[in-house]
Amino acid sequence: MEADVRKALEDVRPMLQADGGDVELVEVTEEGIVRVRLQGACQGCPMAQMTVKNGIEQLLKEKVPGVAEVVAV
Repeated sequence: MEADVRKALEDVRPMLQADGGDVELVEVTEEGIVRVRLQGACQGCPMAQMTVKNGIEQLLKEKVPGVAEVVAV
């Protein structure tokens, strides 16, 4: 599943980079919890939690079976 998550994150990465940010995959657990670290302009952005839940989490759930939740660390 980790390889699929990495591949799917490549689809969201250009959107984040266009705003001066990026995303790093930290961990994928057996329970389907994906931990990511926002970087650059995304770090500390007031919209960061919404980006994680409404953007990254939604995309990963659509593209990678077994993803239960995405959490920013």
